Amino acid sequence: MIRQIVKIDTEKCNGCGICAEACHEAAIGIVDGKATLLRDDYCDGMGNCLPACPSGAIAFEEREAAAYDEKAVKANQAAGTGQRAGTEPGTGSAGQKTAQAGSTGTVESRLSQWPVQIKLAPVKAPFFDQARLLVSADCGAYAYGNFHNEFMKGRITLIGCPKLDQTDYSEKLTEIFKGNDIKSVTVVRMEVPCCGGIENAVIAALKNCVASSGKIIPWEAVTLSVKGELLEG
Repeated sequence: MIRQIVKIDTEKCNGCGICAEACHEAAIGIVDGKATLLRDDYCDGMGNCLPACPSGAIAFEEREAAAYDEKAVKANQAAGTGQRAGTEPGTGSAGQKTAQAGSTGTVESRLSQWPVQIKLAPVKAPFFDQARLLVSADCGAYAYGNFHNEFMKGRITLIGCPKLDQTDYSEKLTEIFKGNDIKSVTVVRMEVPCCGGIENAVIAALKNCVASSGKIIPWEAVTLSVKGELLEG
């Protein structure tokens, strides 16, 4: 069938793997240092990977391709061959399994810098240089069992609660985005309405950054349910 599907330009791809993490279906993997569409029927054509790619290596194309096969995707994830091995969107299963895995019964912390509170973080710091930034509602780490491995690993983490802090983070985030070489931004929020403040602050800061300096930073948003499930956006 002819349908919309992602196309990856290997010449532009830098092998960072951000697109593979952004793909909920685990359709993209890193093969020989380059992002690769593993199978046509794993790709749903929604394009979560597009805004995540920092090098502009991903685009849409219409071509002859196998239909999206949700059963095949879930079988791949359950087999542990996908980027999010064992995760089925909306089940939270990976977080539960990873937290129980390992002979010691412990999960390694992926925190790579301090402080983590948005209000306390500096606007300029060496750890922001070429950082993949995670801006998260502070409830997220408690709600999602695999938070450290799935969201914090390889990222600089900033957390906050717009309701309790009663502040707009957009001004400070704008200064962080403008003053540092930020490679990408991932927002993790809860499904509750008040959590929209943290996503809106990031969006406003990204727009301010474009308006003042022309700098465009790839970003994505992930929403968690109050039961600790990944919700599809």
